Amino acid sequence: MEQRFHVHAAWDPKANVWISSSNIPGLHIEAHTLDEFMDLVAALAPEMLADNLGIRGPVPVEVRANQTLELMVA
Repeated sequence: MEQRFHVHAAWDPKANVWISSSNIPGLHIEAHTLDEFMDLVAALAPEMLADNLGIRGPVPVEVRANQTLELMVA
């Protein structure tokens, strides 16, 4: 069975950054924007998969992000 890889981006309002949790060994990301976060996933995840798991070739990685907004309701 093929292993499924994922990266979860959660907003840390105190640090004002997106922080990753992932099942990709060695992948730790912090970014100020979600676009920057996605760019870092694309750049770093292949390196971590190759270096830490010996994986080569195309690999699907599911990326999920969530953020809670506090809205003023009139």
